[in-house]
Amino acid sequence: MSEIFVIVEHRLNEIRDITFEMLWKACELAQTHSHTVTAILLGHEANSLAQQISDRADKILLSDDERFKNFNAGAYKEVIAGLIKESNPILTLIGNTAWGMELAPCLAVSMGYPLATDCTDIAFQDGKLVAERQMYDGKIFSRVSFTDSPGYILSVRSGVFAKDPLGDRKAEIVKRDSPPEQAPSKKEFVEYVETAAGEVDIGQAELLVSVGRGIGEEENIAMVRELAEALGGIVSCSRPIVDKNWLPKYLQVGTSGKSVSPKVYLAVGISGAFQHMAGISGAGTVIAINKDPKAPIFRGADYGIVDDLFKIVPVLKQKAQEVRKK
Repeated sequence: MSEIFVIVEHRLNEIRDITFEMLWKACELAQTHSHTVTAILLGHEANSLAQQISDRADKILLSDDERFKNFNAGAYKEVIAGLIKESNPILTLIGNTAWGMELAPCLAVSMGYPLATDCTDIAFQDGKLVAERQMYDGKIFSRVSFTDSPGYILSVRSGVFAKDPLGDRKAEIVKRDSPPEQAPSKKEFVEYVETAAGEVDIGQAELLVSVGRGIGEEENIAMVRELAEALGGIVSCSRPIVDKNWLPKYLQVGTSGKSVSPKVYLAVGISGAFQHMAGISGAGTVIAINKDPKAPIFRGADYGIVDDLFKIVPVLKQKAQEVRKK
């Protein structure tokens, strides 16, 4: 039995969604291959963060030090490398985020382990690790195997896995002594400034009503907005809508937009190109409305309505409004 390490990412004393997604995938792999899941949490006054993930791992290694209040790849690398040498996990998962894109490569070089970045799926086949990645702006899916190694490091794309707890776990929280002071870092944290992500963050939405090319004209998007409002959801879109400048880029779902994992994804007039389907692989229930019965979206949908969206959307809006009034 071996371990899977998951590096906990947090910001401003909040655990980032990518951590929950990686823990879900780690637990899925653990169930199938009899591994254990260990979360690595480096932070300051981080006991409350550990409690938030205590039902998602078998063990939490907690190193609490003021030096870890803000992310520093050099300091993190030294601590995590030491833990890897001590425990020899078969796999270490890191988010493919601003954190991970700095931490994963230097950790892989330090350990001499193979690295695959921006992974959209992970599996063990015949005892060998295989990772799925996208190439050429999402036009090709590649499955990557690795040379034999004591361990592997993968960075995981946000929004491709579920965020819910998987299995019945109660983590043992093990506090580790902080390492001794190292040489002064060449980098210093100054402040955190939130980027202008737009009016809404579709990556955090539980219900998305997504509009595609089938809407026909820009003015018709208003009816989709009304449906989203009636359902208590948020409007998103496929790439053709952004290309026409009908909706802003931050609402685009797909490999060239955002990967999303809402509980419900309602696709209105979307054909379902594989770049778009890759962006909703982490969604819970997918419902599609398209008048073309051969539209690829139906192959990935849980429920499908083959009909004219201009007949279906008003009916759905009316029903939703009636339910909310009750």
